[in-house]
Amino acid sequence: MDIKEIQNLIKFVAKSGASEVKLEMDDIKITIRTGAAGSGMETTYVQQIPMAQNQMAPMQAAPVAEAPAKEAAPAKADENSKYITIKSPIIGTFYRKPSPDKPVFVEVGSTINKGDVLCVIEAMKLFNDIESEVSGKIVKVLVDDSSPVEFDQPLFLVDPS
Repeated sequence: MDIKEIQNLIKFVAKSGASEVKLEMDDIKITIRTGAAGSGMETTYVQQIPMAQNQMAPMQAAPVAEAPAKEAAPAKADENSKYITIKSPIIGTFYRKPSPDKPVFVEVGSTINKGDVLCVIEAMKLFNDIESEVSGKIVKVLVDDSSPVEFDQPLFLVDPS
């Protein structure tokens, strides 16, 4: 997670009205607390997990995390390895269209450029445009319209060639 992503997360939490958000990933633990309503005060803690804990956690979590991936489809992994996966940067509801009466942003086979809007994710009544960070061709849409998505969930497969 880079500094830009952390800054975006802080802005999102501040706008959402949440009083506290905790995010734990492999070696980073982030807690964002906002002050009392209207005070405008915000406190952010970013903490590296000590090495001893970091070494223990993957040993315990790895078998659980890797087992479903191996059972799912070993042949498919080779087929999809040449594609870039575009993942959800936030938790929310995935929408393929800007509004119900408009056409979808991208279809399978659409050619996209860096910065093109691929979808919208609604989180706490805010609609966030999800832009492509790569250029290429949409190979597969991995999520159904109006479905809930998790942080880092794959949304699209893109062929960069």
